[in-house]
Amino acid sequence: MKYNSFSPDKLDFDPIENQKKKRGKKLANLKKNEILKEKGLHKDLSSSSLKIYGSEYFFNYELSWLKFNERVLAEALNPKNKLLERIKFIGIVCSNLDEFFQKRVGGLKRQQLAGVKTLSVDGMSASDQLKEIRQEVLKMIEAYRGCFFNDLVPAMAEKGIKIKAYSELTNYQKKVSDRFFQKQIYPIVTPLAVDESHPFPFISNQSLSFAVELENPRNKEKHFARIKIPANRPRLIQVHRRGNKIILVPIEDLIRVKIDQFFPGMKVISAHMFRVTRNASVEREEEEADDLLETIEDELRERKFSEIVRMELEADMPKHIKKYLLKNLNINWNDVYEMKGTIGLVDAMQISMLSGYPRLKSRSWTPVLHPALKHELDEEAPSFFKIIRDGDFMVHHPYHSFALTTQRFIDEAAKDPKVLAIKQTLYRTSKDSPLMHSLMNAAEEGKQVAVLVEIKARFDEERNITWAQKLENYGVHVAYGIPGLKIHTKVTMVVREEADGLRTYCHLGTGNYHPDTAQLYEDLGLFTCDEVIASDVTDIFNLLTGYAPDQTFEKLMVAPKHLRKQVTELIEFETKEAKEGRPARIIAKMNSMEDPMIIQKLYEASEAGVQIDLLVRGVCRLIPGKPGLSENIKVHSVIGRFLEHSRIFYFSHAEEHLYYIGSADWMHRNLDARVEALTPIEAPKLKKYLQFIISVYLRDNMQRWTLNEDGTYDKVPRPKGTRKVSTHKVLMNHTQDSESPIPMVG
Repeated sequence: MKYNSFSPDKLDFDPIENQKKKRGKKLANLKKNEILKEKGLHKDLSSSSLKIYGSEYFFNYELSWLKFNERVLAEALNPKNKLLERIKFIGIVCSNLDEFFQKRVGGLKRQQLAGVKTLSVDGMSASDQLKEIRQEVLKMIEAYRGCFFNDLVPAMAEKGIKIKAYSELTNYQKKVSDRFFQKQIYPIVTPLAVDESHPFPFISNQSLSFAVELENPRNKEKHFARIKIPANRPRLIQVHRRGNKIILVPIEDLIRVKIDQFFPGMKVISAHMFRVTRNASVEREEEEADDLLETIEDELRERKFSEIVRMELEADMPKHIKKYLLKNLNINWNDVYEMKGTIGLVDAMQISMLSGYPRLKSRSWTPVLHPALKHELDEEAPSFFKIIRDGDFMVHHPYHSFALTTQRFIDEAAKDPKVLAIKQTLYRTSKDSPLMHSLMNAAEEGKQVAVLVEIKARFDEERNITWAQKLENYGVHVAYGIPGLKIHTKVTMVVREEADGLRTYCHLGTGNYHPDTAQLYEDLGLFTCDEVIASDVTDIFNLLTGYAPDQTFEKLMVAPKHLRKQVTELIEFETKEAKEGRPARIIAKMNSMEDPMIIQKLYEASEAGVQIDLLVRGVCRLIPGKPGLSENIKVHSVIGRFLEHSRIFYFSHAEEHLYYIGSADWMHRNLDARVEALTPIEAPKLKKYLQFIISVYLRDNMQRWTLNEDGTYDKVPRPKGTRKVSTHKVLMNHTQDSESPIPMVG
């Protein structure tokens, strides 16, 4: 049996050959560093100050990430959670794995391909990490698929949600399915045969496909074909609904049953599903680029054809078909994950969104009006700018409405004739962002509008390029970022002409200006017209759009030039206090804790007696509770219905009680390779609010996990007879309580 093989030379662009040319090549940083020095953004970073190395000091980054996904999976495994919420978490686990393979595994494979011998800070080579990852992922696959098929599918059936094969349907339901196939599937599916005139087809990232083996009855010749399952049709087709009883048929089952219709005159021997994941970690040499926008567009094109880092397939696929796929897709057996039954459970998210089952979901949440805006519904409500002038206030999403705070701030600025200029950084936003339309309207009204669009935001590059071009068409001044750095800080400034002169109003946040994720991500944002902070924000924009090699900041801690040094000094201050017998305390909440030198400083602080609590949602490379190293450090992780995303940093600082919020984790990339800003929270009432929410996290006995010295996590138990403390429920109740004693206004 022979199938015509795909020939790489028939592609205009050959990613494999392109990668081979780059093997062993060292990135030239000279030009990049010259650019950054000229703009005042260069940060000399030496690892010579790192005195520790190896697995006794650091957890592995990739394996720590997989531990995070295990905690997400635990939400699906938890029978106390609502049924459709558990199914949602199955979808999240699979979506997380998709991104992990594209970014993290893809990066390791690039290292392996380039022959990089450097070990990770915990002492593992790229090959070692890939082996460990495979073992952990195999266990995770078994766990989430066992949960879905053995627990959740039968539980759904009991509640009236049944997933059936075509053969199990009634005659009427089959007619409904047949009609859907003829009208909605058959016209858009294109079977791709492989023969002398048809090379092996390109398989796009994360697409579901059938590998079809055919036989010509006339001459008994075997042929291969691929059918791509259309991604623009629902994965589960509704063929019956009455009340709360629903019957769903997987689209792949319907196509499999009807597959002979695509090949009249041929005999279908077998049809089995497979799915590929491609590397999104492609090499970018932006420091050598004349046009950064063109470089990113080239990268997007390269990514479409990048190497495959994972293939999922049905375990009962014939072995010779598996070998054929691996050969033509240039895949190693170690990158194949075989599964019994259907694949691609990321689409389980579709089930979780079924309407009509409120009892199977968590109670719905509608963000509330912020207390500072309590006069919002009055006919003579004060302007947003008047409210900010009355005192700093802080919003906490998704508990407070994004539309009535951050969105309103931009809307009002766009319409206000006294506003002269609006400037904003944009890392990610929605497909049809109201904020972007407000900025375009402001430019049409003659205001000076400048937006720093980060076109290197992973997986949002194409959307950001589109927005940048739309903004430019409306007269907005658009900057596309800086070679060698990402602009990750989330800041907006509005300059307004008032009776006593110009005044600058600012929003500094921890999350993106994204109205959709603001409903799901937990984030903080400060509104202020503090003159010093406003001056610092103005300097950030001048720094990013111009040249300011000696730029300093009075209140904000700004990366990459200053933030690492300032954070290090704050940790060292607590260390000194502890050594001198005075109270010393550090609490830090972030997404990831990775930077080796910051970890080293925290170890030193712990040995001196500083009490340290780290609230880390995801990756944590620091080892807590180790005798003689980190006995005074505890690491917590809160996982639940909202994605913890805010960054909060507290230092007791000789009882000054310093609080900062911002978009920077304690990671190398945030401290040294991104433009970031942490802003101090100075109003006593706002400090009290931050103290309150931190205390809720640290008291949580429903959603909180603690990290052990051996790298495992334990769910914090609730002692019998004690009150339940669930972070997200407590904060939802708090924001709904108009009589709450904890303020959110300075």
